[in-house]
Order: sequence, then structure tokens, then C-alpha cells
Amino acid sequence: MLISLHAKNFAIIDEIEVEFGEHLNIISGETGAGKSVIIGSINAALGGKIPKDIIRSGADYALVELVFRTEKTIAESYLEKYGLSCEDGEILFSRKIMENGKTLYRVNGEVVSAATVRELAAGLIDIHGQHEHQSLLKKAKHLEMLDRFAGEELAGVKKELAAVYWNYRAKKQEWEGASIDEEKRLREMSFMQYELNEIEQAKLIPGEEEELKQEYKLLSNQNLIRETLSSVFRLTEEGEASVAEQIGYAMRQMGKVEEYSEELSGLYHTLGQAEDCIHDFNRELSAYMEQAEDKEQRFAEVEDRLGVINRLTAKYGSDIAAVLKHAEECQAVIEKYENYDQYLEQLKKDFDKVQEQLSMLSKQAGEIRRKKAVELTKLLVEALRDLNFLDVKLELHFEKLDGFTALGNDEAEFLISTNPGEPLHPLAKIASGGELSRIMLALKSVFSGKDEIETMIFDEIDVGVSGRTAQLVSQKMAGIAKKCQLLCITHLPQIASMADKHFVIEKTTDGYSTKTEIRELQRQGEIEEIARMLGGVEITDKVFESAAEMKAMADRKKAELGNKISEQRFLTDTKARI
Repeated sequence: MLISLHAKNFAIIDEIEVEFGEHLNIISGETGAGKSVIIGSINAALGGKIPKDIIRSGADYALVELVFRTEKTIAESYLEKYGLSCEDGEILFSRKIMENGKTLYRVNGEVVSAATVRELAAGLIDIHGQHEHQSLLKKAKHLEMLDRFAGEELAGVKKELAAVYWNYRAKKQEWEGASIDEEKRLREMSFMQYELNEIEQAKLIPGEEEELKQEYKLLSNQNLIRETLSSVFRLTEEGEASVAEQIGYAMRQMGKVEEYSEELSGLYHTLGQAEDCIHDFNRELSAYMEQAEDKEQRFAEVEDRLGVINRLTAKYGSDIAAVLKHAEECQAVIEKYENYDQYLEQLKKDFDKVQEQLSMLSKQAGEIRRKKAVELTKLLVEALRDLNFLDVKLELHFEKLDGFTALGNDEAEFLISTNPGEPLHPLAKIASGGELSRIMLALKSVFSGKDEIETMIFDEIDVGVSGRTAQLVSQKMAGIAKKCQLLCITHLPQIASMADKHFVIEKTTDGYSTKTEIRELQRQGEIEEIARMLGGVEITDKVFESAAEMKAMADRKKAELGNKISEQRFLTDTKARI
């Protein structure tokens, strides 16, 4: 779950520190106070997009930090893939945005990419923005939701299906481009044969280019090497001033005194070793100079060979390995065209086989989807009735696509009827904004018991609802919050009354700057905030009484929900034991 949020210099936030609790965390406040900035800061820390002017005026950077806590084994499994450490099941996300637009992400102190942050966050938190329910109007989203509900039962088939699909695409492309007339085929064969012959005649050896370049470098500097070695030989071997002559003279001088002490004798022998070393050096130097006398012919050979290699690599690849690979491809094309009828026959067999595999896997995925669709729609109808859709009918309508995709050949769409006697229609045709919000909430309630995600955020999912419906929405959200941590921005007192922890957002100004602040409310503060939501401009004693009554009623309802969930868990555990 999300333990804490620290934000500094983010939009109109100067600096805030918030510690969230388990279950239902409510965030409320006047319109324009900056409630959505809080959610925006959480989104930003988890790799979300941000506007260019997000840094608070007068600051040179913005910083957002989030701390999540989960089971240590789960946290470690998330982090070990990226080589990140974990202590006590805590994961710290940090994002620093600089004035120049650059962003620095860290996870548990280690610098990471935005993609890594988003991938890690996907398993920890689900953020529902103000307009996400509009995604329900897109048919593609419906199949995505069903597949998410199907979970592991479908995951293996989908993975295999995707792999086979891309193989199918490649085979289909090859088959569609395989037809070629006789004249073009012969011309292509001739061209390939010419290229193959040119490469084979060169008799290329893998790795020889590097050796030849090294040898060329040596041979092209022969004059410099010869002059340098001659100069060195003169210094070490020839003439009275040479190193060999000078050491010899020194040896004769030391020979006169070495018998007088062991130390002098040791020095004499050390000098003798130096004399032996210089003689060995001069012998080896002389031998090398003799071998290096005539390299002109070898230089010409190396230069010609490199010319051949450079010409082939310029035409057929970046190096010898690439050229040899091109030769193999030419040979394969030639063999294909020499046995063209057999090639086409085999290609058709391969294409038919992979198409059959794809069809079989698509059918298998479709069967799983249709079975899970029955379960999903049943759960959704129950959740929708809890949200004041009393006579709702819902089903997932399936159609077969003409072709295949990486998901198979299914297309699914939710059809709904919200009034008795009305036929089922797509959501886009009948659902209002408030109805879409409730349908999305129903989906979230279904997934909250199925997903491993521990934290959910609702940013004004209560839009377009009021009265009794608002009360039912609040109860549904309280039910979700019993299964996972829930953060919710709301304007509705019915939902605010269900808070297990309530925060209020306030905008303050000192005449020079404006900033958003957040503070946690205690019991009396919660009632006062609910009264503000109920009362509008003037808050009377009656409004306070109504707010207190609403909070007390919410407490009773949450206790009932807790008991109901405990009973359900007991029955589930009993069935599992039986």
C-alpha cells in the first residue's frame, strides 16, 4: 500500500508530507483548492506525463517521493529483475524535475528509467482519472478488461497466440510475395550467382581482416622502424660510446676490487647480469633487423588483399562475417529458385500449418473468454444493482473478425439495458456520464477482489451521481476499501462520511504567492468538512447535526460490511477445506 507522499515545489504545492492509512482515504476541499494536483504529483512520481510549467514559480526544481510497503517477498520479486535492493518490503519512488526540463527517477536510491518506474508501478497501484470512464466507450477496451478478468487462465494461451501470430504474419508476407514469373526468376538467379561467385573466389576467412590491418600498420611503418632500430643498435652495440662497450669497461674496473668484500662481489655479479642482458638484447635486435630487410613484396600482398576485402564489404556487408552471411543468403535464393515448385509447395504447407495453429489457439482463447464473460457479467450485474441499476441487463457480445490479430479473432463489446423492456445497446448509445462512472466503479469493485494491486486511486469517480445513488456509491467504495487501500477525491458528503482517514486540501495566500496545503482531519474536523459539503454557503446547527448523523450512519454501514466480508471469507475457507 501507499504509505506516504512528499512533494516539494510541484505546481502550487510549496512542500507537503502526507501519511496515508489503510482502507478508504478521502481527499476533499473547495473547488480549485488543488485536489487534483495531489493525484498529479503521485502520477508524476510514477512516470506520468507532466506539463512544462510544473515547477513552482521561483523554484529551480520540483521533487515528488512516494513510499510503498508490501510483503517483502513481493517487493523483492518486483525489484530483483532490475538489480534493486529492498528493505522491509518498502519501495521508494522519487522523481526530480529540473528547470532545464530534465528528469531524474530513482527507486530505492538507484537511478532508473521512466519505463522501469512505470513497469514497477503497474503492479502496485491503479489510478482512475476523471475521464477514464470514457474509455468504456471504446470497444477495444472491453476485450482488454475481459482478458484482465480471465487472468492466468487465459495468459498462457495469449502468450502462445501472440508468438504464433507474428510467425503467421511472416509466413503470410512470404507467401504473398513468393509469386514470380520465369524471366524474373532466371534474372534473379543469375544475379545471385554472380554475387556468390565473387564472394567465393575471394576465399574470405573470418577474422583475417583484423590481422591484415594490424600487419598493414606494421609494414607501412617499416622505414621508421628500420631507422629507429639502427639508431638503437648503434647506441647499444657499436662504437666506444655504446652501452655494451661502457658496461664492459665498467666490468673490468669492478673486477679489480670485487675480491675485497662480499658486497663488492655482489655488485660485480649484478653488473655482469646487466652485460649479459644487453648482449642478449643486441643479438635479438640484430636478428629482427635481418628479418625485416625485405618486406616490400609482403606489403604489396597485404595491400591487395585488404583492397579485395574492402570492395566486398562495401558491396555486401560491414565486415567479413556479414559478407559470408550474404553469400549464404544468395545460395539459399539460388536453391529456392532451382527447386521453385517444391519451394512454393513447402511454403504453402508451412503457411497452412501456422494458420491452422493460429485458428486453433484463437478458438481456444475464444472459449475461455466466453466462459469468463459469463462470470464477469454476472459479477458486474450484482455490482451495478448495488449502485442503483435496479433493472440492469448486461452482456458481452462477441463477433468474429475477418482476419487475425495478436489477440486472436475475437471482438467483444458490452451491451447494456438500464430500464425494463429496453433492448440491449452499446454503452456509447445509452450511458450518461454518471452511469459510465458507476459502471467503471462496478468494474473496479470486481477487479479489487481479483487483482494483486494493493492501492487504487479514484479521482472524482462520483461525477454525475447524487442522492440515494451517491449513498450506494459510497457503500460500494467502502466495500472495495475493505479489500485494498483506496484513495478518493470527492465532492460528495456521502462518500466523505465513509472515510477511514480524511484529508482536506486548502489553498492559502500571503498576498505574494499561493500554495496548496493538506492536513488530516480528526473526528470533529471530518464532521465539519461533511457539513461544509452539505450546507454550501451557510452551515447551520441542523446541517452539523445531519453531518454527524451521516458520519455515524457510515460507521454502522462499514461495520456491517466488515462483518459481511468476514462471513464470506469464512464460507470460502470452509469450502476450500471441504
